[in-house]
Amino acid sequence: MTARIGLAVAVVAVGLLAMSAPAMAAEGPAGEPPQEQMPYKAVGLGFVGALAIAASAYAVARVGSAACGAIAERPEVAARVLVLVALAEGLGVIAFALAILLYVL
Repeated sequence: MTARIGLAVAVVAVGLLAMSAPAMAAEGPAGEPPQEQMPYKAVGLGFVGALAIAASAYAVARVGSAACGAIAERPEVAARVLVLVALAEGLGVIAFALAILLYVL
């Protein structure tokens, strides 16, 4: 069941990124995109960024709950599982920074 959800999310993300591709490909004077295509670029990048951040939140929830169980059983593994939670959280931060950079560029 979760594989189908993951596949659906991936298909939607690729579709939304493909929608924003024409807005990123067209250039106006001095390399600037035409103003009528700017909203499409913003919407596409917003959806893709939101999807990546939602996936990161899902990963943090799954890894965090497993980390709580592991720490309850063996407190000495707290540092290791905290690193795993930080890695999942880092995906959301990178997705947010990438969305901002792509919008600005």
